[in-house]
Amino acid sequence: MGYILLGRHDHHTPLTAASGIEGAIQMLEGRWKRGILFHLFGGNKLRFSDLERAIPAISQKMLIQQLRQLEQDGIVARIVHAQVPPKVEYHLTDWGQSLCPALDELLAWAERRPMLKREEEPSKA
Repeated sequence: MGYILLGRHDHHTPLTAASGIEGAIQMLEGRWKRGILFHLFGGNKLRFSDLERAIPAISQKMLIQQLRQLEQDGIVARIVHAQVPPKVEYHLTDWGQSLCPALDELLAWAERRPMLKREEEPSKA
């Protein structure tokens, strides 16, 4: 049995569906991107230093790279306030915010994973 296309996606073939999902996953690849997203969900606007404190294991360089990639993909927006010292805030675009239900559903799916029974190792006699 192959992939069954549901309603609004019936214009896809299994190959185009797989390709579309691959593109989406590539936008979310990166050790820290999903953590950044979860901190910004719900309309949160955070400064760079707020994100640094929220994700203590990330380096400044990596945080900058991940934010730039998310910004280039249209998921995160950067607001620069004209003041001294400069104030920069990050927030999700409407399109980025629309990821929340999809990632929430993916988390629920992962939590439903059946526990696989490990076969007992043969005793060493």
